[in-house]
Amino acid sequence: MTFSTPRRAFRMCLPSEFDALLVDFADALREAGMAVGTDDVLTFSAGVSCLDISDLMDVYWAGRAALVRRRESVPTYNLVFQQFFLDRQPGPEDARKTMMRASSAAGATLQIPNTEPGLPGQASQDEIKLGYVASTSEVYRNKAFTECSDTELRMLRRMISQMRVEPPKRRTYRTTRARRSSMLDLRRMSREMMRTFGEPRDLSFMQRKHKLRSLVLILDVSGSMADYSRNLLQFAYSARRANAKVDVFCFGTRLTRITKSLDRRDADDAMRLAGESVMDWDGGTRIGEAIRSFTRQARRARLGRGAIVVICSDGLDRGEPAVLAEAMQGLSRVAHRVIWVNPHKGDALEFVPTSLGMIVADPYIDEVHSGHNLDTLQRLATRLAKVG
Repeated sequence: MTFSTPRRAFRMCLPSEFDALLVDFADALREAGMAVGTDDVLTFSAGVSCLDISDLMDVYWAGRAALVRRRESVPTYNLVFQQFFLDRQPGPEDARKTMMRASSAAGATLQIPNTEPGLPGQASQDEIKLGYVASTSEVYRNKAFTECSDTELRMLRRMISQMRVEPPKRRTYRTTRARRSSMLDLRRMSREMMRTFGEPRDLSFMQRKHKLRSLVLILDVSGSMADYSRNLLQFAYSARRANAKVDVFCFGTRLTRITKSLDRRDADDAMRLAGESVMDWDGGTRIGEAIRSFTRQARRARLGRGAIVVICSDGLDRGEPAVLAEAMQGLSRVAHRVIWVNPHKGDALEFVPTSLGMIVADPYIDEVHSGHNLDTLQRLATRLAKVG
């Protein structure tokens, strides 16, 4: 019997090759002091057989659901999982662990959400980070996309598609109750005092509500951006998956909206549909006309009003500078902030624009970021969560 994809074949080899590995992991948990029964191990193995063992996140959550019975055991489970699957031990390498590490985007940082904050003996953090030690042949986070091989680019794109892009938020004028705040809820306190004949009983606090702010990504897919356009599109896919209020546009010589094409569960399918939607991929560049087309759509549909607009382009514009200046001026009036991502910025702290398009657009840009490697894209994602 043959299978259509290598991943399915890899998953089906679990009963014969990986059951012993999972049992050894359960024994390591017992040695660390956790109570793990035989039925728990069977449930763990059955669960992993239905998942993808090449994805360490699947293995982690299957074990955490089947083997951890008390919240106090979560830190111990995390530590044993890291030592068993991720740390390299002296001596001969286990081929099964090597295969799992190679198939799970090695070189990244495996980030596991902390769903039970404030556990004993554990700092209250949003994530529990399990270090992932990578060899020199694996992907480097600080390596530029232009210097990566085809294998490294495929691994990088998988890591970008799994990146967590937190949506920006803005404070509204509406309020909600709070345990502690600098604002007193005088209306609530007045109502309570009427029930107690004018005697204040407790202090009531309130705080401003937060609402998701719209995010608009305008990607340059012209020939000069060929080394970066696919990776930036993968970043846009991650942003769209995290926030429904994300709109994505691509432009070369004309503007194309690809938001619906990215609404796919499979990243490769979304990339294929987006590529089919854009007719001027790897063509010329007319930044001014594309941004002017966007501002016209924004006026009609209130698309970018109050939004964070991110333009990903190298600034090599073949259109008229006056058109670009007028379009950027109109965009700055509509958007909350305008962020420009230029891969040619690199790691330079002080960026001086050299292309004509960047020079013309610079007075209307609030921030300039680089997007030439994975590390800069992650820093951009962190910044977008705070810029609202």
